[in-house]
Amino acid sequence: MPINLKSSFFAGNPIKSKTPKSTDPFSHTSAFETLKTLLSGQTQIQEPSSLIFKILPFRKGRPLAGSTGDVDNKWHLGWLSFVDLRDVLEGSEVKLSDDLLVYLGYESEGEERNVVYWGIDVSEGESLVEKFGSRQLSFVQLTTLMVATDWADDNGMGQLAIAGHARALLEWHNTSRFCGSCGEKLAPIEAGKRKQCISESCKKKIYPRIDPVVIMLVIDKENDRALFSKQTRFVPRMWTCLAGFLEPGESLEEAVRRETWEETGVEVGDIVYHSSQPWPVGSSSMPCQLMVGFFAYAKSLDINVDKKELEDAEWKSREEVKRALTFAEYEKAQKTAASKVDQICKGVAKGQNLAADFSVESGELATMVVPGPFAIAHHLISSWANQV
Repeated sequence: MPINLKSSFFAGNPIKSKTPKSTDPFSHTSAFETLKTLLSGQTQIQEPSSLIFKILPFRKGRPLAGSTGDVDNKWHLGWLSFVDLRDVLEGSEVKLSDDLLVYLGYESEGEERNVVYWGIDVSEGESLVEKFGSRQLSFVQLTTLMVATDWADDNGMGQLAIAGHARALLEWHNTSRFCGSCGEKLAPIEAGKRKQCISESCKKKIYPRIDPVVIMLVIDKENDRALFSKQTRFVPRMWTCLAGFLEPGESLEEAVRRETWEETGVEVGDIVYHSSQPWPVGSSSMPCQLMVGFFAYAKSLDINVDKKELEDAEWKSREEVKRALTFAEYEKAQKTAASKVDQICKGVAKGQNLAADFSVESGELATMVVPGPFAIAHHLISSWANQV
């Protein structure tokens, strides 16, 4: 049976669901002014306060995280108060300033208490790893947290969405340092939501960009089968959908047809939209990807694989795909990843291949596995296989 999610992984961000008015104390403009006042040392945060700051540090694209240490080994993000962050950064290579912090969103806790969330990149702080380690917090790969997240846990899915948004925004700041028009430096504005050229004669504003990626399950209706591909970087026996980036001046449907033809030599006719998913775990050069999923119906069946793009491509029957979905022990992979996060935060991590633990109940290896429920590919494949 297919796994039903309220929202796809990295979507459903609970602190980004609506934009506050600029006059609200927790909007990015008002909160940023309060933040600058705090950084100047003119005032102190007094608890309880109507405006609480929580800040999530990142290092080399990895969010700070910890483990609950309970039987389920659920993870949590390593939020710090403003005072905690200031104390941790004292004496480190990172100097706390308003241009390092980016606004992530807010959450109301009653009528008179609002929490404002920020992200900060502390990649230059080598000494911070040990400092956080003493608190049993560690910088963990977002892909590891992705697999470790229990998709039935609304809080965990929300935390993952927040981390994904923050990672994409901070990576965009790291890669967008200079103006594309005049070559001068770019400075963050509007609490990190935008950047602007510092040249008085230019002042060009830029915004976080999104790189659309089409992902498609190509279907042979007549023979009740679908086209799957694999790449050399995949774990053994892993097959998935075709995918590719949109080109300038191209519609999504045109990209589906072009990518399918270029990679496999298969012609596509009708195309049906399925769903979309934010994907902030790509390369740092393209941190804001949006996966747009389609069913694409084949007009030709002969496969001619472009070996520069793929290792192989094959037609798979519906029954074969159903067996792959049955054999893949996604809950086992999730628990293994959650245990790994717990070990990392306790400083006892061991190398594991989390994606290689798929097997049938008898202990024999499945002949084919597909991506887990954290990927839109899984839901395209599952929807077709189960005729949802």
